[in-house]
Amino acid sequence: SLSDARGSPWQSPSILESKNSLDLMDILGNLSYDDSNGTFLDYDAAPCHNEYCPLFQRVAPTFLAVTCAAATLGTGALLVALAKRPHAWGWPQSRALVAQLAVGMGLFAALLPPVAAGIGQGWRLGTGLCSLTHLLWHWSLFAQGLLVASGSCSTAWCRWDPQSRRLAVAVWAGALLLATPVALASGTVAAPVTSCIRRSVAILSPAYLLHLAFCLCLFLLLPAGLLVATLAVPRLRAGWQPGVGASWLFFGLWLPYGVGLAVDFLLQARLLQPSCGTFEHFDYVLGLGEGLGVLHCCLGPVALLAARLR
Repeated sequence: SLSDARGSPWQSPSILESKNSLDLMDILGNLSYDDSNGTFLDYDAAPCHNEYCPLFQRVAPTFLAVTCAAATLGTGALLVALAKRPHAWGWPQSRALVAQLAVGMGLFAALLPPVAAGIGQGWRLGTGLCSLTHLLWHWSLFAQGLLVASGSCSTAWCRWDPQSRRLAVAVWAGALLLATPVALASGTVAAPVTSCIRRSVAILSPAYLLHLAFCLCLFLLLPAGLLVATLAVPRLRAGWQPGVGASWLFFGLWLPYGVGLAVDFLLQARLLQPSCGTFEHFDYVLGLGEGLGVLHCCLGPVALLAARLR
């Protein structure tokens, strides 16, 4: 996005030519947009038009509000089921694991209302709360990814004992550590209105590169490694049950966004040269990929409940 690359020599053509090129994480972070006419310099002797930002500035608040409401209902139902039927949850869909997944999804959903309000009205909470919002957002994502991974390949969550409690502390502390770079890379900028952005530093800054590496490990490398291990190890294949498949919905929903982040980096760093068509459409692909990932907080509880009822 424009605000992502402020002061950076590593700017894509979309950054050089438009204030309208942003991905949905920028929009979800209440990020800068410009509702100008969306007309840019020519590529291949044809004008390029990118209408992404005005569209998502209109639809994102409603999308986030509906998603938050659905997530609240689903997470509430999941917590009631955990409380009413404590013995109905067995490995790999253990009660301790599902309860922590519910906390992670609840934390993620709780951030949607202020983000939606910021998109519609401009970010008024300051730089510190902007960084904190991104930190909590990614803390919940990393924690859920690590919980799903540990639940897929270990029986440690079968009981809530000292071993599983130590594992829980390690997962949540590790997720917070992995989320720290995004707090260092995010910030606020003054566009037409003040905006809170996920990347206010150069594309090759250490903080952003570290954040990008952690995201790609979570969304791409971790599920790929777990899948290979499951296919290769008979014990893991034998433990594959509906509960594992339900929790893996998290990886399935965030996978497209992980691929989009990798391509976005290649474009921003000019390792790939965008065409006019790429410039016009890639923001939509990346934004829709993240919108799909956001749905995990409302679809995840439903999937876990459905798996338990089977």
